[in-house]
Amino acid sequence: MEMTMQGYIEEAEKDLLHAYNRYQIVLDRGDGVYLYDTDGKKYLDFCAGIAVFALGYGNREYNDALKSQIDKIIHTSNYYYNVPAVQAARKLKAASGMDRVFFTNSGAEAVEGALKAARKYAYLKDGCTDHEIIAMNHSFHGRTFGALSVTGNPKYREPFEPMIGHVKFGELNDFESVEALVTDKTCAVILETVQGEGGLHPASGEFLRRVRKLCREKDILMILDEIQCGMGRTGYLYAWQRYDVKPDLMTTAKALGCGVPVGAFLMTEHVARHSLAAGDHGTTYGGNPLVCAAVEKVLDLFEKGHIIDNVREVGPYLEKRLDELKDRYGFILERRGLGLMQGLVFDRPVREIIDRALERGLILINAGTQIIRFVPPLVITKENVDEMISILDTCLKDEAPAGRQD
Repeated sequence: MEMTMQGYIEEAEKDLLHAYNRYQIVLDRGDGVYLYDTDGKKYLDFCAGIAVFALGYGNREYNDALKSQIDKIIHTSNYYYNVPAVQAARKLKAASGMDRVFFTNSGAEAVEGALKAARKYAYLKDGCTDHEIIAMNHSFHGRTFGALSVTGNPKYREPFEPMIGHVKFGELNDFESVEALVTDKTCAVILETVQGEGGLHPASGEFLRRVRKLCREKDILMILDEIQCGMGRTGYLYAWQRYDVKPDLMTTAKALGCGVPVGAFLMTEHVARHSLAAGDHGTTYGGNPLVCAAVEKVLDLFEKGHIIDNVREVGPYLEKRLDELKDRYGFILERRGLGLMQGLVFDRPVREIIDRALERGLILINAGTQIIRFVPPLVITKENVDEMISILDTCLKDEAPAGRQD
């Protein structure tokens, strides 16, 4: 006998570590920009698995590419070459403008690799192991120890201290705060081109250019974290391309594989020649044939489906419709973001609003306690935006009247 949705939830709570406060639905399948739970209820998805499923659900060409690779070989080892890794790396290099690729299992692992490359680069210059890294307040780079050490939110770090050490925090878009932290021990500056978890804050072009110039003058490596904002989400394949500020190292994941667990860190040829060497870094699953078949097909489908063109068309429309909500309700303080990576800032916690939206068939997520984040599949249409706004507007009407602005 098939289990009920509540039965699945109860079993999960018995067996899985309670590391998430999950929403009380069990998702079962997807089609386009919609998801369905085990009871058959339909949801418009404006989360995309946290900015992962860029192509939407049930893309036949994507699915067929994975099925074909499964029938060939899923995994070997990085002791050997495999064709999908070679082809995926070549296409990712061409799309990103970077020179060398290391495939990982996740975004956090990509950050770990980039940090190691930066530390090794500095070590080869002076033989010292006390080099410093400058990160940004309100940033989020992952949950592993290295990535957590450069995450600029104490609530994530404090229970697990001590961190890796020699990390300082500046302010995004405040160049002087970064410049003041630089010493002769600084080996890297790491930042998200658009902060995601930290509140949908884009880095300004001027800030990026000044940090780039500083790093070049001091022989400091600039690391841009494009795990969430990359892969077309801001209207460029990578957000730094909007400003033509090429980093020394870059991290990418999430929509890179559109569902399979894959990330990568990329670097310039100069960094590759003066940092990690054979034996310095490794991964069992990273870059295996299955995930690289996905990466290769995703990059093909981005081009074939004109995905970035769609972001540039629908993104401004999403901004316009969100601005209309902001103007309608006094408890919405601000809209910010780029492309199809947007946030509404409220004067109150948003969990109840997200819960009401879920009841009405709309999947949203937060970014902190007072921000609703909108990171839908990149194939959404203006009609999908209208549908989302209609549902969300209904949810906002249930908020306290004292917060209304008529």
